Amino acid sequence: MRVLIVDDESLIRMDLRDIIESCGHEVVAEGTNGVEAIKLCKEYKPDIVLMDVKMPELDGIEAARQIGFHHEAPVVLLTSYSQQDLINKARESGVYGYLLKPVREEQLVPTLEMALGRYHSDAQLREKMAELEQSLEDRKIIQKGTGILMDLYSISEEEAYNRIRALSMKKRDSIVNICKALINQVSK
Repeated sequence: MRVLIVDDESLIRMDLRDIIESCGHEVVAEGTNGVEAIKLCKEYKPDIVLMDVKMPELDGIEAARQIGFHHEAPVVLLTSYSQQDLINKARESGVYGYLLKPVREEQLVPTLEMALGRYHSDAQLREKMAELEQSLEDRKIIQKGTGILMDLYSISEEEAYNRIRALSMKKRDSIVNICKALINQVSK
């Protein structure tokens, strides 16, 4: 794993680095506040961000919200506090894990690995959703194109689709593109 560590306390960053590197993972960068976290995340593209909650300039929860909004990396938050309202805010910000300080080696890496696994699962779901949305849009275009031919030539839906498909093969272009061209032609 390529890890970004963000904490305003240098001793904690050093301890976290030691644990992460001793387990065979790489620390790609370190930051001291939420603003740096966002900047470093864009610059280094880490696999995961390990970040303190309470920091100057921009706290970890808001930084996590911004990092998560752009799907740049999963965030695991660190805190010395276990207050319920803080936990709720962290959950709402979209973080993938929450650890209490002092962090023990036996909890850190498994938490990071679990967070990274959940993040990848979420990424696959987002990709699948985008594919489904595109498929739905394509179907609407094909249906509209087919409808135009049906009205124009008083033919069945199957015949209209077969004509579009034949033209698609002849022109070596997708059925969707043929239908878009047909729609554009009729719209003029």
